[in-house]
Amino acid sequence: MLRWLKGRGAATSAVAQMRARIAPGLWSEVLQTYPFLWALETAERDALLDRAAWLLASKTMNGARGLTLTDFMRLSIAAQAALPILHLSPRLYEGWEEIIIYPEGFRIPRVQQDEAGVVHEYDEDAAGEAWDGGPVILSWDDMLPQHGAFNVIIHEFAHKLDLSSGYADGMPDLSAHVELSPRAWRRTLSASLDQFTEALEAVEAAIPADVDPESDEAAPWYDQLPLDPYAATDEAEFFAVSSEHFFVDPEPLAHALPDWYQLLRVYYRQDPLNRTYPSSHLDAATP
Repeated sequence: MLRWLKGRGAATSAVAQMRARIAPGLWSEVLQTYPFLWALETAERDALLDRAAWLLASKTMNGARGLTLTDFMRLSIAAQAALPILHLSPRLYEGWEEIIIYPEGFRIPRVQQDEAGVVHEYDEDAAGEAWDGGPVILSWDDMLPQHGAFNVIIHEFAHKLDLSSGYADGMPDLSAHVELSPRAWRRTLSASLDQFTEALEAVEAAIPADVDPESDEAAPWYDQLPLDPYAATDEAEFFAVSSEHFFVDPEPLAHALPDWYQLLRVYYRQDPLNRTYPSSHLDAATP
């Protein structure tokens, strides 16, 4: 109970005041910097601005390691984080308060026990992290527009949606979606993850022995996949990575995994495949 009271959204009046403070020129700059936002229709852009204002009024954004956040940085983060809940209740992002932004990638201490019972402690390089009941942590360097569908903001906020059901298991809270059956979600999620894992294994088997699969030389093989290989990690990462691709570059996902794309379309109440993207929407840009 206290957890949800602590992270409740801002009052309607505070959101309205925040929205009024967002300069039209700054909003236009953010939209044009991220083509998948620019592809939204006028009514959707207005709705996104409302959601972004809610996020800015409801969450605290703090820079880490001396990073000073500009208005552009704050608004671009809020806009991208707001996209998944464009047609969902913002209450799905309640229960936590802070967004922490590092200037670049950071390291997270991990503890893992192997099958033999041996405990391993190590540091993992990360571009983002979403804590259950805690902050979202992001790397600004990894938030800059770039080639491909990678989007650390959408990825981490998809994890927050996943956690809204109580578990990071690839199935968000479906209580507001009477048209979606948890059993059907599980079945489609499992089948789609298996299909993607098989495709990944086939790609890895096709990489020549003299090519390091961890190097840039292997990119032409992995580029054949509809999702980043990290999606095969588990159900939670499959949902988060799929959400990135769904919003940023939906066509490969819709073509390769149509049932899964349809499920995401119904859940998010959006169909990015029908949006008109700039011809260079996958090219890197500089804000």
